[in-house]
Amino acid sequence: MLVPRTSTPRGTSRALFVGAVGRPDLPGRARENAAELHDSIHRKLLTLPGEIEIFPAHFAGSACGAGVSGKPSSTLAFEKRCNPWLSKSKSELVEGLIDVPPKPARMLQILQLNQGRLEPSW
Repeated sequence: MLVPRTSTPRGTSRALFVGAVGRPDLPGRARENAAELHDSIHRKLLTLPGEIEIFPAHFAGSACGAGVSGKPSSTLAFEKRCNPWLSKSKSELVEGLIDVPPKPARMLQILQLNQGRLEPSW
């Protein structure tokens, strides 16, 4: 989630993490999704003020991104300077995101839980 210090919070849709970007292959269509991710980040998120704080949906160890930091938050300005994925061209980002760890074994169930289409079994 993005939280400007003086206005309404804005969500990142899990596109931008601290030190990384989202994993485009979870829903399928990895190449197309990676290209859309690049466009969304560069045309929407990075046009926002640098002081906006980022509270990512995932941290280090998550299967939802590669190289995700363990830091709980960041700012857009810091990510613009330090996040290696944000300086890549669209083709570099697409190629770099195609080689991600395999999806979790229970990915279908996780997606269904997140969408409210499956009751938790715990």
